[in-house]
Amino acid sequence: MDPDTGVTKVVGHWVVDDVGTIINPTLVKGQIMGGIAQGMGQVLMEDKTYGPETGQLLAGSFMDYCMPRADDFCHVAFKENEVPTPTNLLGVKGAGEAGAVESLSAGVNAIVDAVSHLGIEQTDTPCTPLRVWEAIREARAAQVALAPAAPGTYLV
Repeated sequence: MDPDTGVTKVVGHWVVDDVGTIINPTLVKGQIMGGIAQGMGQVLMEDKTYGPETGQLLAGSFMDYCMPRADDFCHVAFKENEVPTPTNLLGVKGAGEAGAVESLSAGVNAIVDAVSHLGIEQTDTPCTPLRVWEAIREARAAQVALAPAAPGTYLV
């Protein structure tokens, strides 16, 4: 993360999933990756803002609504933990949902961890560069306000 701009870059993502019996590994990885992209898009960029006076959706098309692209992500390391379910004959479980669920928590927690040294304990999604930069700026301003002044100096 660049503290001067608030731009956050995903540099690593590791996944361990239990999808039951894996019949087609490529399909399973594609489903999980799609879920991760959906979740990280929500964490980093997908902002559904409404106008305060009109209640009109401001991002009414994909020209205004930022969605994740392949270059927004890094390599994802996959590990499977196959535990067949007894509830169906194939022993398969869902695959796409896991990536969408875990990436929200992992993404926001990684961002908060990166700025926790400034006293930031939480952030709202999406963690756009502007929101991250504002949180860093506010945390630094609070640190300055709480810092004792050196003898003989005045804070203005």
